[in-house]
Amino acid sequence: MRTIPADINADLHCHSIVSDGTLTPEALACRAHANGVRLWSLTDHDEVGGQERAKIAAEDIGMQYIPGVEISVTWASKTVHIVGLGIDYTNTNLIEGLHRTRNGRSNRALEISEQLAKVGIPNAYHGALQFVGNPELISRTHFARYLVDSGVCKDTNEVFANYLIEGKPGFVGHAWAKLSDAVTWIVQSGGVAIIAHPGRYDFTSLQFDELYGQFKDLGGKGIEVITGSHTPDEYKTFAKVAQKYGFLASIGSDFHDPHESRMDLGSLPKLPTQLQPVWLEFQ
Repeated sequence: MRTIPADINADLHCHSIVSDGTLTPEALACRAHANGVRLWSLTDHDEVGGQERAKIAAEDIGMQYIPGVEISVTWASKTVHIVGLGIDYTNTNLIEGLHRTRNGRSNRALEISEQLAKVGIPNAYHGALQFVGNPELISRTHFARYLVDSGVCKDTNEVFANYLIEGKPGFVGHAWAKLSDAVTWIVQSGGVAIIAHPGRYDFTSLQFDELYGQFKDLGGKGIEVITGSHTPDEYKTFAKVAQKYGFLASIGSDFHDPHESRMDLGSLPKLPTQLQPVWLEFQ
């Protein structure tokens, strides 16, 4: 990879139809480039099947590409997401680990459907499947799209206020990968492990300290500071975390869909200048 300026317009977190997005890798590449992105990564959930397509599409339009993935982890009985950047997406251990992580999604989806049926929403599993590109990766997002499409809710924000979250109909917990496994798969494949959107996790200060410490001890190196689900105040909060723990800083919109996502590709502010951007690792 050629030299990357520290202030490049980067978007290193988004999802395609290969996981729970609605656009193809090629369409995402074009949208990112049109929005001014010059360094891009596709980070589908627990899946690297779109990486070759994304890389070719990005390079064809002159955009630098970093291969990526977002791995679902269970830590302290909650779901945490770890992004891997700069991975070798042909690495056998990574591919097999992601396959094991995906395996439980189908049974979980059937349980979600059963719960929704109990509150008067029948056939949700088959309804959700029409929005799924890869049946192995059926997720709450696909159920949310079905609930909107069938008129139960007006948009996905209303869905996640009333369904599919802890304490609401349709919530089914799941044991994902261990933190140690996710970081190991990323590092062994030549990548850099990053804690995704930390502002979304309902942890105490002590739990966050424990998460950051364990993550760093395992070989994790970065944290998302600027992301679509963070507020401007959280940009500052996690910039301080990056400095305190010596983390590399990453940025990404977490874009899924033109109508659902909080932020479009390429629309985020740049990282604070005092932080070390993660892409400098790939010079």
